[in-house]
Amino acid sequence: MTIVVGVVVVAVVLAIAGALVVREAARMRERPPAAIFDPDDAYDWVYEHLPDLPASTLSTADVHRILDAQMDFIREHGVSENGERGRVRGVVLFDTSEAIDAIVARCAEDGETYLPEQVAAVLDCQIDYLRFIGAIDPAPAPDDDAPPSAPE
Repeated sequence: MTIVVGVVVVAVVLAIAGALVVREAARMRERPPAAIFDPDDAYDWVYEHLPDLPASTLSTADVHRILDAQMDFIREHGVSENGERGRVRGVVLFDTSEAIDAIVARCAEDGETYLPEQVAAVLDCQIDYLRFIGAIDPAPAPDDDAPPSAPE
């Protein structure tokens, strides 16, 4: 008799656990959790995934400095403010060359000289990191000519 009761209890617990897993999976499919940008994780990930040429010319401190300057550039444009939503609503587009020039100039003010190609490689790799953590959509397919849609 105790074996039967034990089997029934285990079956009920497994059924409840299964129902909870299915419900949470459906909820996460409908509304995935927000991506969390961790600067320390980003520094490491970007440095580890840089193409060979920039990786051979940049140290982890260089990547850290470039990404910090890029975050300052974004903050200056009102997109992000200490974990809060920025002042800008809707789609924000930056001219890549403007961002690179600003980062090169900012780092030069701090006494570090970088080539625009080095900064571009770090920023491209950071975009890959943002896709990796789910903060931005995957890259569009090559035949996808549709412009990006505005967030709702």
